[in-house]
Amino acid sequence: MTAQQTGSTPPLRINSSFDSGNIRVEAIDGTTATLSIHKDHESDFFQWFHFRAAAPAGTRLTLRITGLAQSAYPDGWPGYAACVSEDRERWGRAASRYDPGVDGGTLTIDYTLVGDAAWFAYFAPYSQERHHDLVAQAAACEGVSVRQLGESLDGRPIDCLELGSGDKPVWLIARQHPGETMAEWWMEGALDMLTDPTNAHALRAACRFYIVPNMNPDGAFRGHLRTNARGINLNREWHEPQADRAPEVLCVRNRMDQTGVAFAMDVHGDEAIPAVFLAGFEGIPSIKDTQLALFRRYRDTLAIRTPDFQTRLGYPEARPGKANLSMATAQIAERYGAVAMTLEMPFKDNDDLPDTAQGWSPERSMQLARDCLATLAEMVGDI
Repeated sequence: MTAQQTGSTPPLRINSSFDSGNIRVEAIDGTTATLSIHKDHESDFFQWFHFRAAAPAGTRLTLRITGLAQSAYPDGWPGYAACVSEDRERWGRAASRYDPGVDGGTLTIDYTLVGDAAWFAYFAPYSQERHHDLVAQAAACEGVSVRQLGESLDGRPIDCLELGSGDKPVWLIARQHPGETMAEWWMEGALDMLTDPTNAHALRAACRFYIVPNMNPDGAFRGHLRTNARGINLNREWHEPQADRAPEVLCVRNRMDQTGVAFAMDVHGDEAIPAVFLAGFEGIPSIKDTQLALFRRYRDTLAIRTPDFQTRLGYPEARPGKANLSMATAQIAERYGAVAMTLEMPFKDNDDLPDTAQGWSPERSMQLARDCLATLAEMVGDI
């Protein structure tokens, strides 16, 4: 969608007609735009935005995104600062403030253009083109193969990169929720480490890795927060995935049935909690003491390895027998006896180590992946 004011100078144009774009222009008055976010197709979820604002260099923009009290996670807006880039390579944060009492909840972004255009997003986008580059570059590395596990509802490939010569099957999956783009930035860091000939020898010798960088390419391209092309939340389909609803989950789980799973990480982002944390599989019916002990050991070792990770904040543990088996982590732990976990990174800053310029960022997501894999290397012999 695009809009241009009339009868005023300088002109301000807002556009989101591109990969992962999402914004609705309600009005433009001078250099102030009033905006809202489209819902995911066939769903009430909305929170992801991504658009371009164009005006002459030096223009001070005021961008008001309204109606956010009804968004998927309204607690995600207080303390949040929008991501912005003028070169689409380095993403910083723009001055932002949230007022729940204005126009149904309004995030106001103030930004002065350096050049003639800037891109704004809920988090640094990870494009379909970059995804294909990631797959191609990894596949060109020695010992890496690409298997297309299936297709999405819109016909996009579900790519799985396989590498390693060991007998421990390790699965890494990301972007079940497509707006959680930090998850694919994490994947880029993981693949960079695993395909570096000077790194990760022990891991590649001990494990066979199965890596799905983007579980939900349709939602990613459509600019969705949480769902696929049919408005389905993939992370509630793992108990009985159906080809007409969630073929993305079905093809991945079918491959897991073939390979088995010893260790699995499902990579996500959390809208409200300003921290990095893990969620486990407490509450699955068949839980084993050794299985749970290995998860806790991994969690505690990661906390020692990197100050970007902490164990104070996170989700409550499920009570015995009350795990939600429709979710990937619980289903994988139950179905395969795996040490499975959900990794959550913030859309906001990491309050333990704040960065006013970038907040949580692609760079920190990629470094966290390296720390996660190094932690796995420390204990892989016991998994």
